[in-house]
Parts: sequence; C-alpha cells; structure tokens
Amino acid sequence: MDGIIDDKGSALRSQVGSLLLITGIFYLNFISRIIFAPLMPTIERDLGIGHAEAGSFFFLISIGYFISLMGSGFISSRLSHRKTIILSSIALGVSLIGVSFSNNLWGIRAGCIVVGLSAGLYLPSGISVLTAMVRPKDWGKAIAIHELAPNVGFFSAPLVSQALLIWFSWRGILVLLGLVAVFIAFAFARLGRGGDFEGEPPKPATLKIFFREPSCWIMIVFFSLGIGGQLGIYAMLPLFLVSERGMTQSMANYLVALSRVLAIGVTFIAGVVTDKLGPKAALGGVFIVSGLLTLALGIMPGSWVVLIVFLQPLTAVCFFPPGFSALSRVGSPSIRNVLVSFTTPIGFLIGGGAIPTGIGMLGDRGYFGLGISAAGMLIIGGFFLLPYLKFEDGKNTK
Repeated sequence: MDGIIDDKGSALRSQVGSLLLITGIFYLNFISRIIFAPLMPTIERDLGIGHAEAGSFFFLISIGYFISLMGSGFISSRLSHRKTIILSSIALGVSLIGVSFSNNLWGIRAGCIVVGLSAGLYLPSGISVLTAMVRPKDWGKAIAIHELAPNVGFFSAPLVSQALLIWFSWRGILVLLGLVAVFIAFAFARLGRGGDFEGEPPKPATLKIFFREPSCWIMIVFFSLGIGGQLGIYAMLPLFLVSERGMTQSMANYLVALSRVLAIGVTFIAGVVTDKLGPKAALGGVFIVSGLLTLALGIMPGSWVVLIVFLQPLTAVCFFPPGFSALSRVGSPSIRNVLVSFTTPIGFLIGGGAIPTGIGMLGDRGYFGLGISAAGMLIIGGFFLLPYLKFEDGKNTK
C-alpha cells in the first residue's frame, strides 16, 4: 500500500478524529450505492418501470464502480490520495443530485454510472491514507473501525430511507445524501489529516502474470458469487418482499434492516472458523449453506420467508473472511496486490450488478422467486470449483 513503508504512522488514539471522518466518508460512499434498494418500490411506481429496469440501476452503478476502481491508481498518482478522496466525495454528491433532477430514464441511467465512477475512486485511496496515518501495530483495529461503514450501511439504509420517505420523495432523499457527501468532503479537506502522497498505477507486466494464473480466475468467480449472495440479493430483496410476498414497503425495509444487525458480529466468528478449518473448507461451508438458504428464499411460502430473510445474510456475510484469506494465498506475492485490485471490482460488477439485473429480468416474466433461487444454485456451484483452487504454498487440502 502506498505510503506504508515511508510513513510509520501514529498511535490509533491520536488519530481517532481523522479515522472517524474517513469512516464517515466510506459510509456515505457505500450507502449512496445501496440506497436505491430500499427506495426501489417507490422508484418503480414513480417512473413506471419494471423489475428488470430497476435491477439494471445496480448494474450501471457497478459498471461505473468497476471502471473507476480499476483506474483509481492513475487518478491518485496525479492528484495524491487526499485530493482523490475529496474529489470522490464531491463528485458522488453532485452525481446523486444529478440523478434526482433527471426527468427521463436515460438521464437516471447515465447518473447511475457516474455515481459508480465517483464512488470507486475512494477505496484504494482511503485504505492507503488509513494505513499511512496509523502505525502498523494498530492497523487491525483501524481497519476494523473503517469496515464498520458497509456493515452499518446495510442495516441503516432501509431505516434511513423509510424515515426520510415521511418527509421527502425518493428524489429528495438523493439530494439530501448528495449534500451530506459534499459537506463531509469539505470537512475532510479542512479537518482531516494525511494522504499528501501519490498513488501508483498498475503495471502491464504484472497484469500479464495475473491473466495466466487459473486460480486468479477462480477467485474472481468466488468473489462474484460471494458478493452476489450478499449485495446482489440485498439489492432486490425489498422489491421481492413487496411485489411477491405482499408486504408493505415499510415492513419490508424494517425486516431487511433487522436481518443485517446480527450479521455484523457473525463476520468475526467466520474469521475464527477460517483460522481453524482453513479457507477452502470454510468457503465450502459458506457456498453450500448460503446457496441453499438463497435458493429457499425464492421458493419458501408464507411466514417461512421471514425466517429465511434473517438466516440468509448471516451466512452470506461469512464469505469474506475465508474469501480474502484464500485470495492472499493465491499466486506469487508480486501479483497479489493486482489480484485484489481486479477481483473486488469484477466481483461487484457481476455479483452486485449482473445478478440483481438477471433476477429483475426473471421477475418481469413472473419468475421473481425463481431468479433468487437460481442465484442460490449458482452460489452452490462455487463448492464444485474448490478442488481446482491452488495456493502458492501448495497447501491445497484446506
């Protein structure tokens, strides 16, 4: 990570203010990309669109996020990480406001791509600033605080949207989020510390090694399935519960929010299990259990679906500890940084974009539940790829 070697950082306690400010930026960055999920029943009614068009919004955001995350090194190498974070947050705020004022579907689609482009600039620079700001012995605690942002975002997005819908339209909520994103960018510019160093763009020679490694492609599939089981299902779940299970929008949003609360603590348990059993065994368990629960989510009748809504995210979130552990063992050390840079954005593009779009397309044809169950079957399919995953150290039994 840029800046780690030359900047030994400070004690965590002395950097709490800047760390919380960066975490706040990450929270705004994340919730801005997922806020469309709890708002989607309202957006569908207002725009008169179908489930496929609704799902395509997430695909377009993912396309922008993918492009931006892949090219973020070129931006930060010219602007510095600090300026890249500020640019990302301001551009995100402006793009959200732009979507809110779009009067036609093509304008909203273009705005969704720009939302993804703006959001994707943040993460590489945010992590670089965080690890340069805090001394290495405190990195674990600092990153754990930073990673609270997406976890809190998952359960707070439905609650925030439901509360704000009392006073605002969905367009007004996007304007409010946009203004907050711009405000926190200026707050970081004035009060935040660190990040006055440049990033480094990816090197073509390293990319060639990456493309020749079969296990790299397997990890891309795994991350696509893992992100699909979490973010992809989350994106379409409120719409599914309202249109297919007859819930009110408020009830669906409250249920989805509550189902994400317990998932925060389960991640730590998944980390312990990964250390005990090894990443391959842990991934196998996640693919089978999460896949079966996702499959059941699409076909379970009546009140059973409420139970599955609570259980499915508890297993889906367990993918990431063994997923990143496996990722760190694939390929030579020289390509691992590139592997992370490629795997995450492609995973978001497929799992967070293509999967919800596919579910929406089936939903328009009267097979909404089948679309979710099909995603579950794909996740189960990840189990059968595990024997082909090879680690650099040769220890492939776990």
